Amino acid sequence: MSGTRAVRIHYHRPPDRTEVFEQALVEERPDVIVTYAPSAPIARPAVADGRIILEPGAPAVWFTFPGAWHDIGRFHLADGTFTGLYANVLTPPEIDGATWRTTDLFLDVWLPADGGAPRILDEDELEDALARGVLDARTAERARAEARDLLGAVRAGMWPPEVVRSWTLEAALERLGAADGTQR
Repeated sequence: MSGTRAVRIHYHRPPDRTEVFEQALVEERPDVIVTYAPSAPIARPAVADGRIILEPGAPAVWFTFPGAWHDIGRFHLADGTFTGLYANVLTPPEIDGATWRTTDLFLDVWLPADGGAPRILDEDELEDALARGVLDARTAERARAEARDLLGAVRAGMWPPEVVRSWTLEAALERLGAADGTQR
């Protein structure tokens, strides 16, 4: 990502795993920060409802809302095919310039691009974390409330926010000066 402003996201997954993700800064406003990840750093495809939603090496456009208990990713296959929106429930990120810190709260909300039903993912992971004492009951309930609120907003036609609809992969690449895909 040389020549492009980048952020480094320190993403803690309780109990003891922290990964650092570097993403290109696409747009920064007081209400949202849009970043671009050219290649998903996953070993195997992510699957929801029996369908691949994100492949190793696939691009993603991320939306971080300062103070919010979730972020949103526009997920794709490795060839750039849009698969849907993935809201990751997490602690509000601590943003200090280009260094961010947040903690994953296990739950996710998935909204498939094909118009399929939205759903909450990984409830079993949250329950396991709670049972093992990795997450306290108050934080777990906050995570559940966030996921329920997001799902309710989808069903009411009030989610995702317009910024998420407008910042497609193509728009992000164009902003980064890489509409030909060289940034990927």
